[in-house]
Amino acid sequence: FFGGNFAGIREKLPYLQELGVGVLYLNPIFMAWSNHRYDTADYRRPDPMLGTEEDFRALCDAAHARGMRVILDGVFSHTGSNSVYFDAKHVFGHGAASDPNSPYRRWYRFHRYPDDYEAWWGIRTLPCVEELDETYLHYIIEDEDSVIAHWLRLGADGFRLDVVDELPDEFVRRLRRRMRQIDPQSLLLGEVWEDASNKRAYGVSRRYFVDGELDSVMNYPWRNAIVAFLTDADDGTALGESLMTLAENYPEDVLACVMNVLSTHDTPRAINALLDPRDGERAELAKRQFSDAELSRGKELLRMAAFLQFTLPGIACVYYGDEAGMTGYRDPFNRKYYPWGQEDESLQTFYRTLAKLKKTLPALRRGDVTVMEAGGGRLMFRRSCEAQTLCVCCNQSDAPWELTGAGELLLGGRLLSVLPGRIQLDAGGYCLVTGK
Repeated sequence: FFGGNFAGIREKLPYLQELGVGVLYLNPIFMAWSNHRYDTADYRRPDPMLGTEEDFRALCDAAHARGMRVILDGVFSHTGSNSVYFDAKHVFGHGAASDPNSPYRRWYRFHRYPDDYEAWWGIRTLPCVEELDETYLHYIIEDEDSVIAHWLRLGADGFRLDVVDELPDEFVRRLRRRMRQIDPQSLLLGEVWEDASNKRAYGVSRRYFVDGELDSVMNYPWRNAIVAFLTDADDGTALGESLMTLAENYPEDVLACVMNVLSTHDTPRAINALLDPRDGERAELAKRQFSDAELSRGKELLRMAAFLQFTLPGIACVYYGDEAGMTGYRDPFNRKYYPWGQEDESLQTFYRTLAKLKKTLPALRRGDVTVMEAGGGRLMFRRSCEAQTLCVCCNQSDAPWELTGAGELLLGGRLLSVLPGRIQLDAGGYCLVTGK
């Protein structure tokens, strides 16, 4: 809606590569009517505002040439009401609501035809679909040119499944199997807000990992625990417990590519969550402003949050603009366009440093995690693999924290002193060091 498109992303690939980005996760790109595009109008057609199929292919080709991958948002639990498939406004001519004999009629659950139907969370513009209807399964997954096959062959490298807990296990299993047939290296992530290993939805225990349905999931538990730690809602005890709970519950390969987020399109931006976690009405949120001093404090907190995001197991998923210092409360304030030319360059440099460490240190990429200390405002954990052992420390207490036996300092902030084998962290300080 503000001019961004496939060609624009392609133009900015050098910036993204310099930042250290290895994967681009795009919110929905299918034709839709809302700026968020979760109300799909046509799964096989890119939104005209973004460009053509050839533009998308060119973006993927350019990303691949730089060693980068492209992940798409798969929204398959519902469509838009104004779509080829439902056609509530009689725009397309053969949708379920406009034609009683529509081939898509069986995809939807009508209570009273055509205007009383099951909708996602009661939102009438998002009619739910029957995911296990065979015609729907073939259209999305199984056909030679199914939706999944279509976009993978155009260059996509995987999907993130929107509200995966509302998709039947059988649907997810078949989707992943089909993806692997087309591209054995493709990646399937799921949107799960809780511990996905014991997730129950609609009275059913989900089998994401025991049946190998998903490669990994979004990691909101760690996001919420980090925010609580940095806003003094937790002294580090709960964060330590959260880290070890997921590390113990998730399979090793799942944990290695869990999607670690601080901000998303569904949450306030990290700086806002860290400075002012209060919610409110949209009209009131629009009037809230941070002073320069508050914003400076928010960026300091973001540095420690990002430090944890990159040093923990998994993929650090940076919501566009966080690295530039963008702010914004919940939707729609978290979805402003990128501030080209007005970025916080110091913060960008910090993110580039984190990304470089993540890429070059074996223990950060594939090491296990063990919490050594958690509580009293302090957190220490170890990342270890055969090739390397690293120690991560964060001090949210009011008092300095002296670390003895420390190895080489690889990265740190708010350090009072750095001496051989001895590092002192100030309040708000953090460090990454080699050794045990």
